[in-house]
Amino acid sequence: MLRFARRVVEQQTARQLALIDRWIADEERLERERRQGEERRPPAPQWLIQYGLNRRNVDAVHTGDCWAAAKSGRCRPATRQQALDALRRQVPACPHCRPDTALGIL
Repeated sequence: MLRFARRVVEQQTARQLALIDRWIADEERLERERRQGEERRPPAPQWLIQYGLNRRNVDAVHTGDCWAAAKSGRCRPATRQQALDALRRQVPACPHCRPDTALGIL
């Protein structure tokens, strides 16, 4: 009877160890995929241009890390030159992040 009990415990232990090994492998795979995703993610834009509800009117110019731009959801990445051109065309600068100051326009 004791030998039978030992075999049962041995089989259960082997099953549990296999299950834990699968969990470890899954977590390592997920971590590897997360790291690869971070490495492949394009860099955040330095400048953003916010468009109106009709997606044609330009509403504002933002820096890339502006919280107001992230909240609006209507911004597209822009180059430094595009941001400068928009400000020169009298597009308002965001009052929170002040891209005109960051670009050196007074």
